[in-house]
Amino acid sequence: MRSGARAAIIAGAVSAVLVGVSGCGGGEDSSASGTRNTRDGGADEAPAAKRVKTGPLSAEEVTTASGDFLAAWAAGDTAKAAGLTDDKKAAAAALAAYRKDAHIAKVTLKPVPGGGSGASVPFSVAAEIGYGKLRAPLAYRSALTVVRDEATGEAVVDWKPSVLHPRLGAGDRLRTGPADAPPIKAVDRDGKELRAAEHPALKGVLAGLRERYGKKAGGTAGIETWIARGKGAKGANGKALPDETLKVLSKGTPGTLRTTIDAGLQKAAERAVNRRSKAAVVAIKPSTGEILAVANSPAEGFNLALQGSLAPGSTMKVISSALLIDKGLASYGKAHPCPKYSSYGGWKFQNDKKFEIRGGTFAQSFARSCNTAFISKAAKLADDDLTKEARDVFGIGLNWQTGVATFDGAVPVQKDAPKAASLIGQGGVRMNPLNMASVAATVRSGTFRQPYFVSPKLDGRPIAKAARSLKPATAKQLRDLMKVTATSGTAAQAMAGVGGDAGAKTGSAEVDGQEKPNGWFTAYRGDLAAAAVVPASGHGGDTAGPIVAAVLRAG
Repeated sequence: MRSGARAAIIAGAVSAVLVGVSGCGGGEDSSASGTRNTRDGGADEAPAAKRVKTGPLSAEEVTTASGDFLAAWAAGDTAKAAGLTDDKKAAAAALAAYRKDAHIAKVTLKPVPGGGSGASVPFSVAAEIGYGKLRAPLAYRSALTVVRDEATGEAVVDWKPSVLHPRLGAGDRLRTGPADAPPIKAVDRDGKELRAAEHPALKGVLAGLRERYGKKAGGTAGIETWIARGKGAKGANGKALPDETLKVLSKGTPGTLRTTIDAGLQKAAERAVNRRSKAAVVAIKPSTGEILAVANSPAEGFNLALQGSLAPGSTMKVISSALLIDKGLASYGKAHPCPKYSSYGGWKFQNDKKFEIRGGTFAQSFARSCNTAFISKAAKLADDDLTKEARDVFGIGLNWQTGVATFDGAVPVQKDAPKAASLIGQGGVRMNPLNMASVAATVRSGTFRQPYFVSPKLDGRPIAKAARSLKPATAKQLRDLMKVTATSGTAAQAMAGVGGDAGAKTGSAEVDGQEKPNGWFTAYRGDLAAAAVVPASGHGGDTAGPIVAAVLRAG
């Protein structure tokens, strides 16, 4: 199934910037075929084998091969056009599908004058889509490359799906027909329509909601021309590529879908992340799990807020503290060591700028984000203790059914030094703002409530449930720990002026080869929790903290 809110490809928007075709003629035989029969003797001698032309292509060969191919394609002579490529079978199938499946009846193809370089030939496409009584133009630019066939020496087109359309990859096909999912009119929790034009950060979310709930919302599908992605097609980020609409022939009738988004808070979240070139934030209602806002900067592209997989740094200490308190290894007001260094599993860990707290309490260690206070307890923990705490209490790693695709966190079982590193949010631990907002929400409410965009009552989908709630005494201590961090610890500057019943935790996650760490921040105020990450930015209190604080103040 393809994503609903696909970005339309504007005619002519895709261009190839190439310079003029140039080259030199061949040797003694400059014919397009590159072969000829020769005899060294009389009529009784056997003919010599055909000579296969080699060497660089001439400008004439490039022009002739590309021109013949484009002419055959435009005329609808699939067999001839495919025969002028180096992969006749694949080209024939794609060219046939171009007309049959994409319903493209008329095609005009013109090389771009002076636009080529060597064997590369850019060309313009002016086509007409015909589906039933519907007609629509489709214009774009593409390019082809002429190569010499190794077996025959002929100049042929190097076949790639992108020759048909520049956004086609291996296994992709063009299609025209009813959309898989009807359009939706997504509204926020108060019934206000959510438009991608007004909330660009929601574009991907709205597309995902349309794909899943278009039919359930009661709409009727329109007619579209789209790129149907091949099985296993992935983008540069390694994620599966959704299908992509190129042209909407008829819009269809949208159905109304109520979401959990708060339009006002969404705007505040978008403004907050837009102060950074790259950042992400999520806001959640702790008492229900409803997702109130999600924003990324840049607004389009990979959804870091929902699908990111990054080490969360010291924000992970919220979960680690719950574990230590549950195990009787730490308590809010009790003495707790915070030395400059602590070693475990062959690794030597240290605090930021090698600080230490002499004779301090666990609350002081948490508020100042002391790494060694947690590393020093690694020896008393089983390898799977942290994994169980994260999963069974905070729901991390369960299959969250939010309504769109999400990464639901990972706290793998580890041993030795990586096990200790996991306690401070490094090692193999991976999170995103959605996960860490949920962690703060769980502390605030005492119970994990799976985040979601659409009520499960709409489709009856199962919602992830943690095995148990936080123990009341543990929950109280966690709230006290996050409160002291927000008032006098590493989060105090960012949280100044937030007011109310609030708590927070900062984080800075080191990344190999990255000059500055990823900045993290998670917090709550009343019945609102939020978390943010600002990659390669420095300390979380200075970078992600202001983003979260702005969202909390707007809630």
